[in-house]
Amino acid sequence: MHVEIHFTPDAIVTPPEQLPSREIGASVDFRGIVREMEKGEALSGLFYEAYEPMARRVLERHFVELAALHHSAAVHFIHRTGWVPVGEASLFLRVQSAHRGQALAFLSEAIDRLKQDVPIWKRVQ
Repeated sequence: MHVEIHFTPDAIVTPPEQLPSREIGASVDFRGIVREMEKGEALSGLFYEAYEPMARRVLERHFVELAALHHSAAVHFIHRTGWVPVGEASLFLRVQSAHRGQALAFLSEAIDRLKQDVPIWKRVQ
């Protein structure tokens, strides 16, 4: 499995699509966009922090486990750090698999795991 993990303070630019194999039949992109309302409170953006060394280790472990479950070939993960205004992406995740069901299942479970135990925090400022 090919894994790329990036953290950046800059706006997320969608990376060019590169297929790691000719057996890829599905490439699914997800962007998590900062909403205007958080717990009923209007905001102008969110501030993200990450403990990057640990976040990388946890993400790599999750991605390897999910690849074994959902037979995915590649994952490209980008997460913003610092201030992210409303309407901009804080997260980009691309999953590539032979079939769409595998890619979609991987993607859904990866986001659930991210929120569960990856050391990335957001706060309202």
